[in-house]
Amino acid sequence: MAGDLMIASTVRDRNVTTLDAVGTVSEAPPRLPLPVNLGHWTALALAADAVAAAIAAFAALAVRFGVQPGEETLPYLVFAGAMVPLWLAVMGFAGAYDRRAIVHGAEQCRRVINGMVWMLAISAIVSFALHAGLSRALVIVSISGAAVVTLVARYAICRALHRHLNRDRVAHRVLAIGLTSDVSRLAAHMNRAAFAGFRVVAAMTPAEDRRPQLPANVRWAGSDVNDAVLQAQELGADTIAVLATHLLPEGQLRRLSWELEGTDIDLVLAPAITDVAGPRITSRPIAGLPLLCVEKPQFTGPRRVIKEAIDRVAGSASLVLLLPLLIAVAGAVKLTSSGPVLYRQERVGVNGSRFRLLKFRSMYDGAELQRSLLDELNERDGPLFKLRRDPRVTPIGGFLRRWSLDELPQLWNVVCGDMSLVGPRPPLPSEVERYVPDVRRRLLVKPGITGLWQVSGRANLSWEESVRLDLHYVDNWSVGLDLAVLAKTCVTVLRGEGAY
Repeated sequence: MAGDLMIASTVRDRNVTTLDAVGTVSEAPPRLPLPVNLGHWTALALAADAVAAAIAAFAALAVRFGVQPGEETLPYLVFAGAMVPLWLAVMGFAGAYDRRAIVHGAEQCRRVINGMVWMLAISAIVSFALHAGLSRALVIVSISGAAVVTLVARYAICRALHRHLNRDRVAHRVLAIGLTSDVSRLAAHMNRAAFAGFRVVAAMTPAEDRRPQLPANVRWAGSDVNDAVLQAQELGADTIAVLATHLLPEGQLRRLSWELEGTDIDLVLAPAITDVAGPRITSRPIAGLPLLCVEKPQFTGPRRVIKEAIDRVAGSASLVLLLPLLIAVAGAVKLTSSGPVLYRQERVGVNGSRFRLLKFRSMYDGAELQRSLLDELNERDGPLFKLRRDPRVTPIGGFLRRWSLDELPQLWNVVCGDMSLVGPRPPLPSEVERYVPDVRRRLLVKPGITGLWQVSGRANLSWEESVRLDLHYVDNWSVGLDLAVLAKTCVTVLRGEGAY
């Protein structure tokens, strides 16, 4: 009998399995990830904004009047002194201190810019009403400078917070309600975007009375949705995500929202659509019934013309500005190994058209003929071929790949109209032959020198993840997204992440 009462434990997949007194196996619940105190980060952002406003205001005064203020500078000193509290107040009204947005860099940028516009409008109205006679140029420079310094500080804070949000630290614990398959997809999506700070920590499955096969580190909170608020509070969750409203009894969702009154728990509805960007989703209420409308992807029209114009102008300007660097790289390639300076390879462009992609040669001449000998060493899945230490790469070629200098000649492809600055990765014809119908959607837009794949891991990405990012871009592209990708590309290249 004593042996029956002994407790044996083993560690498996970071969970503890125990043998209880009646001989049944029970698994201890996964350890909850530690929450990040967003209040501290919000306070840090507020302090950074105060410093930014002070620096911008007094720097503008110093440039305009020097370090010896006179009587004529008194109105400006008053303006500079009021700049800090006004800037903080406007940023607060713009939602820049909302804890739910402190993790999202793009949303913070939008709110800071909105605050800057409001501040300019307020300054113009007050100056006109009080006949202050302030220099419009100095006011604009001060406020714009405060916005620039604030954006830089917010970027640094956001990057530090993203590094803090690792596997054991989260900003938002989520209790998901829905089918097991829906919970698994939501958990996988949030794990991919760990920098956003959301993590599914528990699930309620109204359609299943027994514990389902949930993803690792996701607890089962039962099937009774009436206990959702209590379960969320016990888990320390600040978000309840409903993934399948049809599983809930009539009126249950409304009652759930009532129960959350007076708590710090948010209620969100996760639609059964993924990889659809926010601008394509609009809400259309019909007699009190909110409908989510998904706009169709746009491949023609004014936005496409603007994108083409930006590509041609920016590509041409970049070629001119980078001409000395292009000449230096070409000379290095020519002097360090025999063969042509440029490597030309047939690639597939928009709608299946073929073009010759240009790159600085980073391999020994004739390396393509040795490809079949290295197929067994391929480190990538799917139709892609990649080796971290490819013996065909020249010493200078490794350096060029490390800093993406070998891709600079593709600017000529952009100027010629074969490629875009931002788009899906340009595929080989042999790769396209293996595409399934869904993947062929990559060919609906021009391939790009950079893209979501470039700023999300590059060669470290799996084939499935690379395709997902490319299809996301095809369906949700915009000029704003292109500018964001170009900005992130500069950071990625400087880090050399996934480049080999």
